[in-house]
Amino acid sequence: MKIAFTTSDHIHVNAHFGWAREIDVYEIDGEGYQFLETLNFEGELKEDGNDDKITPKLDALVDCAIVYVTAIGGTAAAKLIKKGVTPVKARSEEEKIEELLTKLVQTLKGNPPPWLRKALQPKTKSFTDELENEATV
Repeated sequence: MKIAFTTSDHIHVNAHFGWAREIDVYEIDGEGYQFLETLNFEGELKEDGNDDKITPKLDALVDCAIVYVTAIGGTAAAKLIKKGVTPVKARSEEEKIEELLTKLVQTLKGNPPPWLRKALQPKTKSFTDELENEATV
């Protein structure tokens, strides 16, 4: 599964979801993890009330199971969850991405908590999502 981290230094989870210019994405399973890519975002990201700024992030993270953030607005969190991505708040801006990944690998080997089991479930399309993808005549 893919896990994403909002970061400004590629070491810590230290960026607000809406303001993050970079999001690192990793592939993780019970055997380990590997870095996949850094997603980059441009524009005026600190403008509060501008929900359009999160649309590119939502689209880019659609195949991720979890995104770690230091903070996230309610609207953005709801939109992530609707797309099947679970937002998780880091304990602090000092929390290291590598440490979180190592803990997740260990958790996947054992008995994951309910929230993680839910995040691991394959994403299913809702009826409204399928309607949006239908061609109109």
